Amino acid sequence: MSPLDSFVPAGSQFSRREALKLAGGVAGTLSAMSAVHGQSPSSDVIRIGVIGCGGRGTGALQQTLSVPGSNVKVTAIADAFGDKIEGALKAVESMKDKIDCPEERQFKGLDGYQKVFDHCDLVILATPPGFRPFHFEAAVKAGKHVFMEKPVCVDSFGARLVLAAAKMADEKKLKVVVGLQRRYENKYRETLARVREGLAGDIIGGQVYWNGGGIWYRPRTPDMTEMQFQVNNWYHFNWLSGDHICEQHVHNIDIANWFLDSVPETAYGTGGKQQRIPGQPGEIYDHHCVNFTYPGGVRIASQCRQFPGGDGRVAEEFQGTKGFVKIGEITDHSGKVLWKFEGDNPNPYQVEHDELHDAIRTDRPLNNAYYGATSSFTSVLARNATYSGKQWSYKQALELENRTMPVDPTWETNPPVMPDKDGNYKLPMPADYKLA
Repeated sequence: MSPLDSFVPAGSQFSRREALKLAGGVAGTLSAMSAVHGQSPSSDVIRIGVIGCGGRGTGALQQTLSVPGSNVKVTAIADAFGDKIEGALKAVESMKDKIDCPEERQFKGLDGYQKVFDHCDLVILATPPGFRPFHFEAAVKAGKHVFMEKPVCVDSFGARLVLAAAKMADEKKLKVVVGLQRRYENKYRETLARVREGLAGDIIGGQVYWNGGGIWYRPRTPDMTEMQFQVNNWYHFNWLSGDHICEQHVHNIDIANWFLDSVPETAYGTGGKQQRIPGQPGEIYDHHCVNFTYPGGVRIASQCRQFPGGDGRVAEEFQGTKGFVKIGEITDHSGKVLWKFEGDNPNPYQVEHDELHDAIRTDRPLNNAYYGATSSFTSVLARNATYSGKQWSYKQALELENRTMPVDPTWETNPPVMPDKDGNYKLPMPADYKLA
């Protein structure tokens, strides 16, 4: 089975040949390169580069430097903003023996990422998600192993670019881990194993949730260009974050895809912005509700919200012909417990780095970019549905020539969305929302 098959809903009319054609259009832009990254003996230093030094970039750096027994050093770092670089290096200053990153290897600005690849073997990609496909392509072209945060794309162009780069990574024996850390958590892995054994029967439905409070916002300063303001507030702009249904709820949507071993055939839903906070303009919704239809008629209901009040819920659950599945527990239809997780559950944020380093040193195949792309794009599919108020098919959405990232952006570039005279941004609305 080709990894491309993970883009194709089973039983649909979307053939593997069509998927190859879609990926091929982007793959043609990637030059064929013969360099192959072989195994790195445990005594070799793995040089770490970091691109994106916000909360997750700093966290991933701390975790990759904390892999037990791994000889590593951070040797290059980049961020659009210089203060983020200072913050990341300060966060790991207690690991002085693992830091070799003088000022000349600290790169600022939107193009700083290009200079990191000359100084590392493994690169962490943790910029705003809209940049991810392009940074991943560049890392693979440069022959680097990759840890990249989710989501890995925010539009159809980015999904196909990641898929094409994933194929090249396999050809070059590069290792890739995506920060969908639930896949590295024992409780999830053990629950899925029991589902695969048939303990709950055939899965026929489920619900996935990320319902919680609001998010951060960074005020505009007088010296900022519009591009600087939006990149600094990337979560609030679709071309940078994909909306929170992509940036955050992708975790739960990924679990649905994983447990069903498929991607949805269609998505239909609704959403909107309930909380409009004065002085905090943006263009993302604060709630989405989506119904996914998977092969065989399986339905998954999806909810995510970001406003205060109400019950918080971040969870995934499934209904089977023999029982009910919650992560860590399976019961029959009468409520009798059939299985309960009781094992060790190490921090999955650390485990994903532990397993990445092991794969690099043993040259074991490891490439999460395929499911990273399928799950990220499933979230894009859902956003298309909520913004347009229409049902979308996976095939239909993936075929779009929809690219939201400007080509070679600078701080002076106008972003894809600009404020009106009052400083507000147009919200996507079904009455006039259009996709190319």
